[in-house]
Amino acid sequence: MPGRFFEDWDIGTRITHQPSRTVTETDNLLFSAMTHNLQPLHLDAETARASEFGQILVNSTFTFALCIGLSVGDTTVGTLVANLGFDKVITPKPTFIGDTLTCHSEVIDRRESRSRPEAGVVTFRHWLTNQRGEEALSCTRTALIKRRPPAAE
Repeated sequence: MPGRFFEDWDIGTRITHQPSRTVTETDNLLFSAMTHNLQPLHLDAETARASEFGQILVNSTFTFALCIGLSVGDTTVGTLVANLGFDKVITPKPTFIGDTLTCHSEVIDRRESRSRPEAGVVTFRHWLTNQRGEEALSCTRTALIKRRPPAAE
């Protein structure tokens, strides 16, 4: 499903995005390496095993990026002008290799753009749940979204 135009969003609209995604060791390793994050809890099985978690923790910035990526197909693909900001990123539960994450979204604000009459501003709350139903991450994303083009005459 392509992204929706500004007029298609109402405050309170909720979506559970599909597909869900199982996080792999390769995801975590490559993302950590690409972003130069050398945190041993993400890369060193022995260090992670000795931690309170007992296993490797998935890099939380990967989890955040996955959350946004999982949401794009149903929200802003093809209609996004720009992401204006990300706020309130919270990781209440850790993500581990092998966890399957599902993204959910809710529109929490919607307003006309004061500077761009061809677009409007929509704020989403996105959150990930794991296969145990625990919330692994939540954040807000404010997006400038195109208005529906006028009908051709």
